[in-house]
Amino acid sequence: MISKSILSAALFLSATSFANTPDYHQGRLIVKLNKGHELPSSELIKSSMHLFENNYVLRSHNISDLEKELRNSSAILSVNKDFYAKREAMPKAINPHKVAHGALKNAEYFNDPKVSKLWGFRPSNKKGMNIFAAYDNFDPSTTEKVIVAVVDTGVDYNHEDLRDVMWTNSGEIPGNGIDDDGNGYIDDIHGINTLVRDSDGNATMDIMDGHSHGTHVSGTIAAKQNNGIGIAGVASNVEIMGIRTVPNYSDETDVDVAEAFLYAAKNGAKIINCSFGKSHNEGGMLVKETIDYIGKEYGVLVVAAAGNSSQDIDKKLTYPASFDSENLLVVASNSKLGMSYFSNYGLKSVDVVAPGSSIYSTVPGNRYSSMSGTSMASPNTAGVAAEILSRNPGLSPLQLKTIIMNTVSKSRSFSAKTAAGGIIDLATALK
Repeated sequence: MISKSILSAALFLSATSFANTPDYHQGRLIVKLNKGHELPSSELIKSSMHLFENNYVLRSHNISDLEKELRNSSAILSVNKDFYAKREAMPKAINPHKVAHGALKNAEYFNDPKVSKLWGFRPSNKKGMNIFAAYDNFDPSTTEKVIVAVVDTGVDYNHEDLRDVMWTNSGEIPGNGIDDDGNGYIDDIHGINTLVRDSDGNATMDIMDGHSHGTHVSGTIAAKQNNGIGIAGVASNVEIMGIRTVPNYSDETDVDVAEAFLYAAKNGAKIINCSFGKSHNEGGMLVKETIDYIGKEYGVLVVAAAGNSSQDIDKKLTYPASFDSENLLVVASNSKLGMSYFSNYGLKSVDVVAPGSSIYSTVPGNRYSSMSGTSMASPNTAGVAAEILSRNPGLSPLQLKTIIMNTVSKSRSFSAKTAAGGIIDLATALK
């Protein structure tokens, strides 16, 4: 049983650093070419992967010598190591936020037996997202399917409340060991795993969640509504694309994150949830440029957690939350009492607030549990974004972001800490 005392800050995930763990991946370099140049040849390059535009990943058994060699080439604009997140220990003040929210009323639309535990569905005057009002007189046939990519620790795709909402790659034949659809990935039925790679450095297909964080995030967004089981996700017509990129101890790299974003965008995801982050950015601007690229080329909105260090990230930056991208929506956390005590904030860097304390959702093995953190606020917002897009297909990422920010339920306690100054409000956003 996963304890309700889990603070999923765990996954924003500030885990303690491992003293003997190298700061960067020992076999990869991130390379940007000068315009008009081709990738130089070298005996030190084992293989290469083109990401987008002039950005490449090079694999090598000797990245130190390869880096020196590349820095002397006129073809190369920049070379960076692929740094790990390198977490710091959680502040001692961070503990689970226990608030008795009580049973919910006005849940007539939903027949899911545990929907009463979803306090974030409450009206805006009770610090909720106004979800129930958004489903008054709702006709599901009027919506279009939206794919949401969850870049996280994986997803339990067999969970009773998730198996019917998993994205399935229709162009791929399961288990035949062939890249049937020619997208560069073998047997990617529900997504990819960038943490486990084959001998050629290619991502594999097993996205099963060995932690719980990614499954919890997925349920918040998309747990099957009105199936008489468990809970209900925020969004009614959504598919979850699972991408396992965040290790259980949360030491993701920029290359893995960039590849995850690109895979999601190229395979139809319109929203990407990022319940992870780090407090440094030694590896250059690869992730920021990837966010910009998928927004421009594929119309993807990236929703990111602000972090759980109780600090102003306008001053103490965290990534990707502190990147300035028009298709990036950054989310702080609130409880029934106001801003969650653990939540980061920032008048410029943080856009909106969403419920993130004591959020009840799916965890592996057909179970359910509560977690707290901006990791939970982010998928609540991703779910709201998905529902808006499902009912209003064709919105650009910037239009979608603007609607969400302009329709928040404003509060004095949030006005000096976030750009929009309030909690997301689905019912108002849909008017």
